Amino acid sequence: MQWHKILTPLCAAVLLSAPVSWATAQTAGDNVLLQMQEAARKGDKARLATLLPQTAGHPLEPWAAYWELKSRLNTAAPSEVEAFLQRWRGTYQEDRMRNDWLLLLGQRRQWADFERLLPEFRMQDDREVRCYELAVQTIERRQPEHAPQEVARLWHAQRDGDDGCTQAASELYAIKKLDEGEVWKRARLSAELNRQTAARRAVDIVAPEALQHVAEVFASPIKYLAGTSKVRGNTRRELAALALIRVASNDPEQAASLMETRWGNQLRAEERDWVWGVIGKVSARRLSSDAVGYFAKVGKPERMSEEAQEWMVRANLRAGQWHTVRKTIDDMPPAMQADSTWVYWKARALLNDRRVSEAEQAEARRLLQSIASVKGFYEKLALEELGQAVTMPPAPPPPTAQEQAAVASNPGLQRALYAIRIGLRSEGVREWNYSVGLHVPGGMNDRELLAAADLACKAQIWDRCINTSERTRDVIDWNQRFPMPFHDAVIARSKSIGLDPAYVYGLIRQESRFIMDARSHVGASGLMQVMPATARWTAKKIGMTDFQPHMINDRDVNITIGTSYLKLALDDFDGSMALAAAGYNAGPGRPRNWRNGPVLDGAIWAENVPFAETRDYVKKVLSNATNYAAMITGQPQSLKARLGTIGPKLTLTEATPDLP
Repeated sequence: MQWHKILTPLCAAVLLSAPVSWATAQTAGDNVLLQMQEAARKGDKARLATLLPQTAGHPLEPWAAYWELKSRLNTAAPSEVEAFLQRWRGTYQEDRMRNDWLLLLGQRRQWADFERLLPEFRMQDDREVRCYELAVQTIERRQPEHAPQEVARLWHAQRDGDDGCTQAASELYAIKKLDEGEVWKRARLSAELNRQTAARRAVDIVAPEALQHVAEVFASPIKYLAGTSKVRGNTRRELAALALIRVASNDPEQAASLMETRWGNQLRAEERDWVWGVIGKVSARRLSSDAVGYFAKVGKPERMSEEAQEWMVRANLRAGQWHTVRKTIDDMPPAMQADSTWVYWKARALLNDRRVSEAEQAEARRLLQSIASVKGFYEKLALEELGQAVTMPPAPPPPTAQEQAAVASNPGLQRALYAIRIGLRSEGVREWNYSVGLHVPGGMNDRELLAAADLACKAQIWDRCINTSERTRDVIDWNQRFPMPFHDAVIARSKSIGLDPAYVYGLIRQESRFIMDARSHVGASGLMQVMPATARWTAKKIGMTDFQPHMINDRDVNITIGTSYLKLALDDFDGSMALAAAGYNAGPGRPRNWRNGPVLDGAIWAENVPFAETRDYVKKVLSNATNYAAMITGQPQSLKARLGTIGPKLTLTEATPDLP
């Protein structure tokens, strides 16, 4: 079957107005694309080559061509890559292939070809490509003055030290432009993250003679610390610090004992502070009251990892040590201090510290005003600290017919919607994000983003509707950002079992972005992302005797099961929305333990949730729920009221022991 490369106006109109179930009306050409996606995932080069000719002229032919060439890029001739880049010039696939090819050229150290192709790389979002660029500039002695700082920042931001940033760091270190301390810092970060390969790469730069010891440091740090190392001086201390970091990651008390009895006096200040920071971080994540004492042994918080600095703030929030909260935030790097989380907590620290002056209290109010808005969790809390409630902002003028027509005719957006419709969601999302400028400098302006979000909303692609609208800078369209699909079903079901509909909508928005066929990597399904075992348990609990596992993919069944489980969790946690949301995400057993300890302001409790995913989840669900409540009721709302206070269970009623 032959296709027009760009959808005809009639075809586009049908596609853009089609309901979600349009995916069932796939053509033979669409099925070939789906087969190619599967072959690409399996790395089946022969299958891709066989199927490629059948996609000629298909609207998604650029994807087919990309998959086929990417599968054999290591052996492809440069002329093939050049031909691909020319044929699909201006598309997402061209820029993605350019990115892939630049990485390969960097790995091969083919710097002339790398620099020739780099200027047309539009996304400019790949850290490793940027590091390769800085590496070749260093080799040719024309690196910018800020290169050492930029390489260190890019390198340290990675969980795994990739080849590009390791190469750039090595080149800069060789010409004495990168300090030895920055390289050891990368090794410490790797030890903290349990990334042995990344640690070895860093150690190889500054102390290649010590490489043989790195494996022992990771495999048996206690044994390494007890032995006699042949390396001396700074390398010996740094390897000991790596071993102590590994001990602390599993047993902070043992690491503290080793520091106090032997190693504390042998390490230098920067090594010592880092190790105590890891000991404090791990203890804080376990919600141990010892964490504050461990952090108190740190001479300069800025010598810890950034993650340890964050946990130092959290531990002192739990302990009510507002002066230390403020001081720790002041010691954070400027980019961290600018995050709304730490802007808010610094302001709260100033307001809660009786020793501060009137000028400092005025500074607290200025900080709150700098972030106060209805956009996010801490932005809302700042708004409420200033005495204001959360209300629905006025809607901007809707997209004009001309604005709508412009985005509807965008080839990238057309391909993205087409891909999503036929089941190529991952590819469609990536092309959509590229087309609205998510990864391209500049990108769409606010009016264009509103029009693109409107296009996605009308096509019922709710995740792109929400994510695109959230990118507007100066206007907010809450109807786009907080849509209410399946309104009657959600509202009726929620009210029938005594649940706040706004809370349910807030949770669904975070769980699935209203994608009915959403499935997580752990097997959760549907709008409310219900696990199979949870579905069976809940169905039995509510008397749904005819429940079968496949039914969880039915919209109404999913809502029934999901809301019933949420209500059971809410009752189990005495009506605490924060605890119930944490239980929905991480399982009820964990938040039962996390609530033990002092009675805390709900925001302090939420900030101290040990799992980053669950911490972010709780904040977003409650923030979403506050917005939905303002929309549903038309009345001012309080996020603080939804958070409440959280502490040990005081009632005599038992928790539901089998709540999964």
